[in-house]
Amino acid sequence: MGQLKTTGSEFAMGLRLLGKGFARYGRSPKLLLLGAIPAVITCALFAVAWVFLIIYIDDIAGWATWFADDWSQFWRGLIEFGAGAAILVAAAFLSAVGFTAVTLLIGDPFYETISERIEEGLGGTPGAVDLPWYRTLWPSLVDSLRLIMFGVLCAIPLFAMGFIPVVGQTVVPVLNAILGGWLITLELTGVPFTRRGMRLADRRKIMRANRALALGFGIPVFLVLLIPVVAIIVIPAAVSGATLLTRRSLGLGIDDRPRPELVRPAAPATELRPR
Repeated sequence: MGQLKTTGSEFAMGLRLLGKGFARYGRSPKLLLLGAIPAVITCALFAVAWVFLIIYIDDIAGWATWFADDWSQFWRGLIEFGAGAAILVAAAFLSAVGFTAVTLLIGDPFYETISERIEEGLGGTPGAVDLPWYRTLWPSLVDSLRLIMFGVLCAIPLFAMGFIPVVGQTVVPVLNAILGGWLITLELTGVPFTRRGMRLADRRKIMRANRALALGFGIPVFLVLLIPVVAIIVIPAAVSGATLLTRRSLGLGIDDRPRPELVRPAAPATELRPR
């Protein structure tokens, strides 16, 4: 019971950190504009992709269910409907994960600025590696591609499960939210972790040790990103929240009262090399 209570409180703390990220981000009109620019560009790109997907969803579903061409009209229509629903669910999962990755890559210098300002207000970044944004772009790109590929691998079984009656409409969306929330947390914490010279492997290790906290933060972000246009505001605010999440996971203060006695040593700068 105590373990369940702790997990629940950590999950709730993750949600509160997201709220704190929104609050801190909203205090500065300049940050609002700065963080929205990359998100607007990504939103336009993904909107075009979704328009084409919706227009051709029937054709895609028919292509995916080629094996049912000789079935009766009722069963063929039912399986094509299931395929269309499964495709949309998988596309929503990949869109949320991919949107975050692409936006962070496009706006790397913007979000680095936002994250750094958040940490400056909390006493700075212990163990920070002073590198220009273009030196961290390639490692960030490699880590983002790894996360996107993992997301694609996750989407394949979720797509297949979407054909199963009831399960495809109940269990699959829940798994979507959990996996999507986890991946988005790993993506968003990339900015503050990279500033410390830490890579994806470090993020995974530290976030696994704070799983409930990470999911409490990431699942709401994933769900909100499913709402069109809202993502323009959510991503930069989530970067602020992810900075706070990183600090808490590393034992640093998040309420303008840094606690140096809890600081864990950061990874050396050499860890910025591609792995």
